[in-house]
Amino acid sequence: MQSRIYLVICFVLFYCQSITAQLTWQNCDSLFAPLPFGFHVYKTASLLDGKPNIAYYAVGELKNKKLDFTVDTTYRRRLTPAAFYNKNNKPLLVVNGTFFSFDTNQNLNTVIKNGKIVSHNVRKIRSKTDTTLFRDEKMIRGAIGINNKREADIAWVSSDTSNNNFINAWQKPISNVIDMNAKKNKPSKWKMRTAIGGGPVLVQDGNMLISNDQEKMFSGKAKFDKHPRTCMGYTKDGKMIIMVIQGRTPGIAEGASLEQEAKMLIELGCTEGINLDGGGSSCMLINGKETITPSDKGLQRPVPAVFLIKYQ
Repeated sequence: MQSRIYLVICFVLFYCQSITAQLTWQNCDSLFAPLPFGFHVYKTASLLDGKPNIAYYAVGELKNKKLDFTVDTTYRRRLTPAAFYNKNNKPLLVVNGTFFSFDTNQNLNTVIKNGKIVSHNVRKIRSKTDTTLFRDEKMIRGAIGINNKREADIAWVSSDTSNNNFINAWQKPISNVIDMNAKKNKPSKWKMRTAIGGGPVLVQDGNMLISNDQEKMFSGKAKFDKHPRTCMGYTKDGKMIIMVIQGRTPGIAEGASLEQEAKMLIELGCTEGINLDGGGSSCMLINGKETITPSDKGLQRPVPAVFLIKYQ
């Protein structure tokens, strides 16, 4: 009887530990070598809340002037991450970014390249992807940017073709017109050299803050679903973290919810973090090599915008 009780207690302790323990990350630089000084790649296969899990993240120093943090886009067409890799003279890192319309191949989020707005948040469009439903209203959604001083910021931004000169940004979630005009949350001009949008924002001030409802991203129970994920964040000491989480491969990698994704970024020390397009779009290349296996039958999905790190 006592031995049976002991076994039950051991099982409960092991089960609880598998749910609550932090993920174990292993350095896997050698799989993607050669890598420049100060840039690293990590992998985890630790259970995520008791479920099979595979995820990778890359980390680079924002102040490292040999690393060029930039973006690339297409016009009325989409390219696979591998095609973007070849198009951009084989950069160090390529990862998918914005949400988009399958019908028009159009970006649905803000993109800034070399200080110029090359894509806006889209309004008055109904375009359902495998992960989200955009509604008919002025879009204020999360984006991550890097300014000329190599400082990162995640904000809720409003941009449209009525003004190509600047983007308004809020440092707190925006739900409606009252929030937009609140004295304690006034917008500022967001002067970024590089930026890519997605949503929702996941982390603010080192704490979980998932602004899914304010950004009107995933509706109903969809915001709790597990999917392949792409996300980005940055730490207080100036490290940029780019993460991809494999999913939709039962028994191998179940994917992550928004909450799990946020916790993973927080565990890595992110001050701010944001979700980008996921599902079949999630794909990150390091020196042209895939990290996670894409969920579309293992094939890379063509996308209209990517975030890049080039080694200069």
